[in-house]
Amino acid sequence: MKINIVQSASGKANASALFFVKKSVQFSDVLSENAEKQVESVLNGMENGPFEDLEYLEIDNQPTIFVDAAKERGLSALDHLRMAAYRLAKKASKRQIPMVSIMLADAAPEQFKSVLHGLHYADYKFDAYKSKQKDAFQVTFEIVAGEQANEFKKIAKDVAVEQKAVVLAKNLINTCSSDLTPAEFVENANTIAKYTPGLSIKVRNMKQLEKEGFMGLVTVGKGSSHEPFMITLSYDGTKSVRGTKTKDANARSSSDHLVLVGKGLTFDTGGLCLKPPKSMPEMISDMSGAATVLAAIQAIATLELPIKVSAVCCLAENAIGNKSVLPGDIFKAKNGKTVMVDNTDAEGRLVLSDGLAEAGLIGATHIVDIATLTGAMVRALGYAVAGFFSNDDDLGLKVINCGEACCEKFWSMPLEEEYADALKGNFADLKNTGSDAGAIAAALFLQEFVPENTAWTHWDIAGTAFVSKAWKYTEFGATGFGVQTLIELAREMSN
Repeated sequence: MKINIVQSASGKANASALFFVKKSVQFSDVLSENAEKQVESVLNGMENGPFEDLEYLEIDNQPTIFVDAAKERGLSALDHLRMAAYRLAKKASKRQIPMVSIMLADAAPEQFKSVLHGLHYADYKFDAYKSKQKDAFQVTFEIVAGEQANEFKKIAKDVAVEQKAVVLAKNLINTCSSDLTPAEFVENANTIAKYTPGLSIKVRNMKQLEKEGFMGLVTVGKGSSHEPFMITLSYDGTKSVRGTKTKDANARSSSDHLVLVGKGLTFDTGGLCLKPPKSMPEMISDMSGAATVLAAIQAIATLELPIKVSAVCCLAENAIGNKSVLPGDIFKAKNGKTVMVDNTDAEGRLVLSDGLAEAGLIGATHIVDIATLTGAMVRALGYAVAGFFSNDDDLGLKVINCGEACCEKFWSMPLEEEYADALKGNFADLKNTGSDAGAIAAALFLQEFVPENTAWTHWDIAGTAFVSKAWKYTEFGATGFGVQTLIELAREMSN
């Protein structure tokens, strides 16, 4: 796919696209009188036939694709545009139309951004394991932007960076676990850090983790032949503001240090508390949190946002071996609290305890931890909405607003203290399961490891990270959920 943003139409397009909502054309006030009559007739036929979404018709002797910009239920206006552009791109590629013109001169910047995201989503495919790889037909989309052409070109550059991050996360998540061990994940992160200006990396292996007291990762990962790792990636966008260079001469330096903590279970068997067979295949996605924060910080650094951001990837494989953690085992966490492992399949919160500790050690003012953590959240909110918890109302509101801007839905969940006592251990300070309200209990457990006086939010993306049936712009597999919202959160906090 290629994007060509122009001030006026080149006349070279093989077809035009018209977005419509009910009987109203969007973004196109330049139709001829004859074309307006033709379009009116088509839109009148959309409601009860004979026409339908993605109808391909001649309007004023120009092949035109009619795209319904309000087809799906439950989506925001911006997400409708993403979906409309996604369907348009799929249609144009299938029909092998070399160039499609889209009139967006009257679109608001956020509307143009949504259309562009939708076109990019349609270009994604994961065929690394296919014996025969078939290239999709490449369509050029000519965006007619009028006087907004220069502004739209700047937006397009940012969207390309964000979409590159989404593709990175999706590719990592979709990769087979045997091909993406913790060590392989580290190699990917090292490569990204090497080729991303301003991004540094620190890697701790099993021996270093044990020596420094990061025993959550050690406890979970010791049963596997693939040792656990912790990656800490760092980017300080305030240095370019204070020092030599920045994209925006008027940018201010933020005093915040946003730390993103991602759960990175490259595969989760459940340990000795073995998962049922039906639950196993999707466990390739149990490192979605780590992939998401890695992708997000790469984009944040590339965009040179004027804020200090770190990403902590907590990597392990929860496998069965002669050194596997046993139910009832007790370990001492980095912050000094002791934890009894009541259920070896509640391992994500154990590795995240180390990530939260690391966030405190490097001076976090704000922490976002993101994890495919609980089946309870899937049962509560399904695949379309991520539940989140926060100890800070302002940060929680930012999560919701940034999610809305990125067409990612978040629902605020309560840190209900009434369930906290169920986490008390008989022989240890804590145990890793509660008695009721599984998603809340997991969040309450994590809260025990949040550094004092630190704004924190926990995102449970167990339902939204990976889908087994088509959902919005994902046909199957990793969705990339959370990447854009993390980038937008960093952008919002830097303003």
